[in-house]
Amino acid sequence: MLFDTHVHLNARQFTEDLPETIGRAFDAGVTRMVVVGFDRETIPLAIEIAEQNENIYAAVGWHPVDAIDMTEEDLTWIEELSAHPKVVALGEMGLDYHWDKSPKEVQKEVFRKQIHLAKKVNMPIIIHNREATEDIIKILQEEDAKKVGGIMHCYNDSVDYVQACLDMNFYISLGGPVTFKNALLPKEVAKQVPLDKLLIETDAPYLAPHPNRGKRNEPAYVKLVAEKIAELREMSVGEIGEATTRNACNLFGVK
Repeated sequence: MLFDTHVHLNARQFTEDLPETIGRAFDAGVTRMVVVGFDRETIPLAIEIAEQNENIYAAVGWHPVDAIDMTEEDLTWIEELSAHPKVVALGEMGLDYHWDKSPKEVQKEVFRKQIHLAKKVNMPIIIHNREATEDIIKILQEEDAKKVGGIMHCYNDSVDYVQACLDMNFYISLGGPVTFKNALLPKEVAKQVPLDKLLIETDAPYLAPHPNRGKRNEPAYVKLVAEKIAELREMSVGEIGEATTRNACNLFGVK
């Protein structure tokens, strides 16, 4: 029983074999997934995939890299879509200081607007963070994001920041990097995050776990993430799967 809380089945990499990819995931024990849409192209596809598959849900939001492209009409559109029965979260949203397409101040403004919207519609948020941890935490605190909580997606930061995230009602989600040989930070996080605040994901088609690193990722590989976390915590894969699935169902309000 595994719940992939962050997957991009709406990516072009899955155009040719989407049904087979979904089938492999269910065969591997993945019982539920959330497909994340983050711009004008991927949001409708996320909802379409969720509508066509009973145990697949959607999240809708605006990616920080493309913050400069977002309009007020886009924000209104996201608000309208938040009422869709298969939409369970807003995001991914946040800050990305690695790429320079969108100025930092524009990213921050768009991030704050989406947090305001999440509080308005009472939905959890999915946070994208790349090289911007302190600003992310500051904005979440200032905007009182604790009221909705959410997910620190593909957490790859120091254990030192984990408690601040937990204090704001956020879950810590780990993906493929926890399996990388030299990735010490996510391994340490995997050991220390309270079990009732832990989630797993693939971020497919990106960040494929070992031994598939460098290849196209897919939701079936979330089992490899669960296996590595189970090893690190000295638990069974079944226990990790059960706990993280329960956590995700509680957060997203699904059964």
